[in-house]
This record gives sequence, C-alpha cells and structure tokens, in this order.
Amino acid sequence: MTRPLPSDDDRPVLVLGPNPTPNGGMHLGHIAGPYLAGDVYARYQRARGRTVIFTSETDDSQTYVVASAGREGITPEELCKRSTAKIQEALSAIGISIDGFGPFDQTYRATVLQYFSALHAAGVFRLKTVRLPYLERTGEFMVEGLIEGDCPVCLTTSRGGLCETCCHPNNFDQLINPHSTINPEDKLTYREATIMVLPLEEYREQLTTYHENLKEHRRPHVRQMIAELLSRPLQDVPITFPLNWGIDPQFPEVPGQVLNAWLELIPAGMFTTSYAAAKLGRDTVPGELWRKAADHTTNLRIVHFLGFDNAYYFCLPHIAMLMAHGDKYVWPESIINNEFYELESSKFSTSKGHVLTPEELLEEVPRDVARLYLALTAPEYQRSTFSRAGLDKMAEDRLVGPWNQLAGVLAKAVANAGGSARLPVSAAARQRVTLMRDRFDLGYEMPTFNLNRSADTVLVHIDRLRRHALTLDGTGLDEQPEAWGDLFCEVKALLAVASPLLIDLAAAAGEAGAFDELPDAGVLVTGSFELAEVTPFVPPLLAAGTADGELAGGR
Repeated sequence: MTRPLPSDDDRPVLVLGPNPTPNGGMHLGHIAGPYLAGDVYARYQRARGRTVIFTSETDDSQTYVVASAGREGITPEELCKRSTAKIQEALSAIGISIDGFGPFDQTYRATVLQYFSALHAAGVFRLKTVRLPYLERTGEFMVEGLIEGDCPVCLTTSRGGLCETCCHPNNFDQLINPHSTINPEDKLTYREATIMVLPLEEYREQLTTYHENLKEHRRPHVRQMIAELLSRPLQDVPITFPLNWGIDPQFPEVPGQVLNAWLELIPAGMFTTSYAAAKLGRDTVPGELWRKAADHTTNLRIVHFLGFDNAYYFCLPHIAMLMAHGDKYVWPESIINNEFYELESSKFSTSKGHVLTPEELLEEVPRDVARLYLALTAPEYQRSTFSRAGLDKMAEDRLVGPWNQLAGVLAKAVANAGGSARLPVSAAARQRVTLMRDRFDLGYEMPTFNLNRSADTVLVHIDRLRRHALTLDGTGLDEQPEAWGDLFCEVKALLAVASPLLIDLAAAAGEAGAFDELPDAGVLVTGSFELAEVTPFVPPLLAAGTADGELAGGR
C-alpha cells in the first residue's frame, strides 16, 4: 500500500504561535522563526479549503516584563501596553495572518484560573519547600527573568528557570553564580520558600509514549532534548512563586503567591482559540474547541510553532498538565521548533543596537521579497543569518528578475493576441501541476513542514517556467495554443502554491483573474488544476528593494 501524502487529513487545525513577551517590540529574529512558519502553514491550510484558527497573544505575566521595566524605570503595566502595540504592528506589517490576537483581560485570567483550579482540586500539585535566590535589599525572591547565571547542564549564560541554549530546566537554586538582571551589583542570598510544584516524574511513562508515537512530528533537536531529560529523573516543576507580579491562583496553601508564567500558555491557547473563533463568527466557551469528542477521539489537530528555547515547557510540563486533566482535552500533535536567527552572523541584540525590525526592512524591501528571503534562510534546523547583500542577490538573481522576465513574456503574448480566448491544456501539463503540488505539499504540511525547502521550490519553478516561456517568446497564442495553454496553467498553479509565501503577488494575480476558474473553497483544493482549458491573463510584476530604499523592477 502506498503511503498517503501528509495532507490527507482534513480535520480542522488550531495553529498556535508562541506568546511574545511584551518587554519590547519584534525584530526579524522573532519573525523568521515561529511566526512566519505559523503564518505560512495557516495560509496553506486555508488554501486547501480547511477550517483554520491561527492565534496568539502576549505573555504579560512573565518576570522578563518586570526586569525590563525595572531597567527602563517604568511600570510593568506601561511596558506591556507599549510593547503589545509594537508587537501587533510588526506582525501585521510582515503579513502574519493571525485570526485573533487575544487580549490579556479578565476572561483570559478566568480561563487560566479555571484550568489550574481543576488540577489543584484534583490533588495534582504538591507542596514543596525549596531554596530560592533572594535580594536582601528589597526583600524579594529573584527567579526566572529576574536572575542570570551559568546553566548547571551546559555552563552557558542562562536566565533562571530554563536555559535557552540546551533547554534544560534550572529550577530553584540550581543556577550557578546567579545575579540580578536589573542591577547585577545587587548581592543575592538564598531563602527557603514553600511553593506548589508539579511532580513531573509521575508522568514519565505517559510522556514517553506520547512523544514516541509522534516522533515524526518533532525535529531532531527537540527529540534529543526530550531523550536527554527522560534519561534522568524529571525535575519537579514550580507551579507558584512568591512574587508580586502575575496571576494569584488563590491556593490556600500558598497565599499571596502567583502562577509560574510559563505554565499559563496552554490555557492561554484555549482562551485565544476561543477569542479568534469569535472573530471568525463562531462563539465558543474558552477550552471548548480543545475538548475531545464524545467518543474520546480527537476531532481536530493542534500545531505549535515555537523557538527551541521554549520547547521544554511545551513538550513536557504542558503535556503532563493536559494529561493530568484526564481524557478531556486534545493534545498537540505537531510541535515544530526553530533555532536562532542572526543578523549579519551576529546575535540580535536590542541593548547593543544590533537589531532590524520588520518595519525597518519593509521601508526598503517589498513584503513578498522579505517574506521569501526570510523563509529561504529561516533557522529550521540550525542557526542561520540574515544578510542584506544576500537578500538583494536572491531578489535580483532568483526571484524578481526571473519572475518579471516570465511575466513579461506572458504579458506580450496576451497583448499580441488582442483577446482572451481560452487555450487547451494537455494531460502532460496537468500531470506536471500534480507533481508540483505534491512537492509543495511535502514542504508545507506536517510532519515534513519546511520553510527553506518551500521557498527554494518556489524559486526553482519560477526559473523552470521562465526558461519554458523563453522557448515560446515570439510566437502567437494561436500558433502554439496547447504549449501556451500549458504554460499559463502551470504559472497559475505556481502562483497558487506560492501564495502562502508571496502573499501580495498572489493577491494581485487574483485581481488579474488568475484564479477565476478555480473552486471558491480554496485555490488548492483537490482537483483545482485539472483543467482542460485555461484563460490567459497578464501576471503582475514584482518590485525589488535596493540598498538605498528605492524600488527597482526586474531585469
């Protein structure tokens, strides 16, 4: 029996982007990883005619907000408000098609509290006395984003709670030589505190089975991280901390403490899913869409896109807490991580001024060129870098130049024909379209999703069709009707399969009539391009940015 393509699953899809911390705006390192990937995946699902909800929201409870606000001398509330606006502007500018960006409001807090209260009532959490870093000068416990030191596993510089390099937790007093991230000169001591924890080791067997069954939906680095952690006793996960910033769960055993912000993210996803569904015309109670069917089957797919530095929580504590709810909720199927994206081969650094925002890039480069280059160089499996010279070369040599040459040949043929008579399409061309779509399906779908391969495939087919067009240049549509019909059909198919990446070109092509012959349900539904005839059209041109910000056409 032949293996079905990954896309042979038409269940509704929940696409979750990571919840950005509102302690600043967004740079290209953020966009090139999970946000562009989530957008391309969601757009492709919609183009296949599927039901999609793509959502995110800010993670206001994080201690990183407190630390950043402290360094700026403003309140955390002020920083959240300012940063949330910047984040939404950046996502919109680069074309991230989130269906609903959830607000951090009372409904959000109620959803989080309901989720944790159910687990607390079921006796899932345990009391534990631990040693935590403490700042004598202010009388505050210092955890998570408030402290920095050396990771006890890989020895690199790490913030508290989780190392972004090896993705191993460093809870409680494990961080080596910790210091304050607000004022590194502050002397830290240790004090004991009794907090609530999740005994993660109790879920070892379930977690092992879950990840083994879905290992094809995990990338190698995450699989390695999971294997490392499961090779030793799993650490207890802090559920509460004695802090002043965050959501008070009102657990009587730990009065005045707040929830660990990292662990809000699953109920946050439940809330934002409901919020986005309402924007799409379907009112639901938060968590309703995550519930399993009456027969306990999963009636939808959940796909998480995230950076590797977040993977520990999403792969182990979050899944364990969903398991602790019994057979109530659907568990994420695909957890797709990315690595770090650098700027000209150096790490993005806001404090050092080594940063480039989407808005800044788009002042010089059209959005489609930026999106295609970011996808082509995205850090899918290892660190990669943004290069402005590399972007310009890609645009001229592989994207804008070849596409505009192809579009120019087709436009000239249409103009010379003086009409829009339909052209025949051969069976061979329909077969090539099927092969093209199948290759894109492997790049866009789970578990083989890959931005780099999808972007490169767009460029490969632009060049292939450009070369084909040049062999017909100078002949009339009536002289070689089938050859021209084949070319127009394949160009329309390419625009359709490239539409999740080249969003503005696809929109302009739609206005030019490129997709008029296709079903309304989606440009890539099964059988869309099984056309016996095709109507010629004039393809839109692409523009490319130059280093001085001026726009130039292709060669």
